[in-house]
Amino acid sequence: MSIIPSLFGSRRNNIFDPFSLDVWDPFRDFQNIPSSSETSALVNACVDWKETPEAHVFKADLPGIKKEEIKVEVEEGKVLQISGERNVEKEDKNDKWHRVERSSGKFTRRFVLPENAKIDQVKAAMENGVLTITVPKQDVKKPDVKSIEISG
Repeated sequence: MSIIPSLFGSRRNNIFDPFSLDVWDPFRDFQNIPSSSETSALVNACVDWKETPEAHVFKADLPGIKKEEIKVEVEEGKVLQISGERNVEKEDKNDKWHRVERSSGKFTRRFVLPENAKIDQVKAAMENGVLTITVPKQDVKKPDVKSIEISG
């Protein structure tokens, strides 16, 4: 077994040979990027998140989407997920398009909620194309701190 890998191919796949392992590819995770129409819809699902003394409030601009086409879920008790799909307008063979700028496709936005979120009391409302999600807050008990005297 050679300590120096071959520069011209014939890489062995041996777990004991550190040079035989595949090279780390920093772009590997980007191979499953959705098509351009899905990416556009994802980017256009703009969300504001503000914290008030009583709650975390999320506002998402979703024009042209019906509330029945949107899902609001809390996963694993800590991740707020907003998802849906903006459908493509039906085409007529007699229509002549001059410009198409409105995006269509699936979108998903996810937010990790803080510890003080009351998951069981989340409320969502839709008005004029704006989805408002309210996550009430609870008081989080701060851990007791006990001073330890240092002997010396």
